[in-house]
Amino acid sequence: MSGIITRRPPPPRRRRAELRQGLRANWAQFTLQMAIIFGVGLTIGTERTVGPLIGSSIFHVRSFTYIASFVISFGVVKAVLNLVGGWLAERFGRRPLLIAGWVVAIPIPLLIIGARDWSWVVAANVLLGVNQGLAWSMSVNAKIDLVGSARRGLAVGLDEAGGYGGVAVAALATGYLAAAYGLRPAPFLLALGVILLALALTVLLMEETLPYARLEVSPAAAATPVPGLARIVALASYRDRTMLALSQAGLVEKFVDALVWIAYPLYLAARHLPVERIGAVVFVYGIVWGLAQIPAGHLADLIGRKLPIAAGMLICGAGVLAVPLVSGFWPWLAAAAATGLGMALLYPNLMTAAADASHPSWRATGLGVYRFWRDGGYAIGALFLGLVANGVGLAASYYGVAAAMGASAAVLLTLMKETHPGRRSPLTAWRRRSA
Repeated sequence: MSGIITRRPPPPRRRRAELRQGLRANWAQFTLQMAIIFGVGLTIGTERTVGPLIGSSIFHVRSFTYIASFVISFGVVKAVLNLVGGWLAERFGRRPLLIAGWVVAIPIPLLIIGARDWSWVVAANVLLGVNQGLAWSMSVNAKIDLVGSARRGLAVGLDEAGGYGGVAVAALATGYLAAAYGLRPAPFLLALGVILLALALTVLLMEETLPYARLEVSPAAAATPVPGLARIVALASYRDRTMLALSQAGLVEKFVDALVWIAYPLYLAARHLPVERIGAVVFVYGIVWGLAQIPAGHLADLIGRKLPIAAGMLICGAGVLAVPLVSGFWPWLAAAAATGLGMALLYPNLMTAAADASHPSWRATGLGVYRFWRDGGYAIGALFLGLVANGVGLAASYYGVAAAMGASAAVLLTLMKETHPGRRSPLTAWRRRSA
């Protein structure tokens, strides 16, 4: 691999006058980014069915909080890398950081295959957090750069559909691989192949997209100094009410994904559902989430961001609440589908709204702050789930997450202003404050 990489130069840079934003004008690079994001989803998806089962079945971990520690380590690292990665991407570009994300991922499947105790899996997930924080962040920024503001919702919807479609496919595939060949090593050999292929595609074919983002900045704005990291963090975290609403909603919705990642396999296995059927339930959640994000992103381009986000949070909470209230493979499948539909409505549109509210000159950093809070929800949610499950029982964690989603939706409806371009944008207020 290294010999191939060193012999091939990166794609040639085009002059600014040759650059045009738009999906049709940049279909080749956009398609490449869709393949890359599918690989990002496959990489994390290999753990969705078998990860917790390795802890309970191979290493006999009895503490739910200790099993959840592999998601806590992932969430903390990914949140920090989202923030730092967005800031670095404004200075060094998207491509170098995406390459770094794939290089860091190579040891992940090897660590899990060779793990002698659960701490090895936790360590592997630290690297997974680095990989996802860099690779997913840079790929979504690249898509936004390429298409421009008019199709931003569709671009984010396609990105999340590709990524979570990969998560779903990997969850289903690894369920069948685990049923046929055991929990290790087969599912993680699949991950290793995906990582190496994605690294090769990025190095050999990807074009740097930062110059496309700069096309959106007027000459007058380009001459204005970009705010420092501390100021952007403050603006995107609490100074702007809309960004505060988006960040808290992003954080809480990750409670749901942490629940699916940790509790679904353990809860369903305790009710004697075979591993391949557990994989099917997780697959339905992921594939509905993934594919429905395409029309959900397009819908938000037509009617605005706020309504789809709020509706998605309520639908998602209802799907979570249904799991402990029903029994059987098909009812659990329906609950997973409802949860996935809610995630499809809220997930890409939260990010699109955050992109709307961020100036093009610091959009990657603004998205990095939003993603910092959002993916910090993995760590906070996993800790919350562990404490509730150990203290009250695994079923109670579903009730707690559903209640958190309802409360978060109420906060969002109270604080968020519509961000759709042409309706009402926090960017206007930011420009007034900066003038």
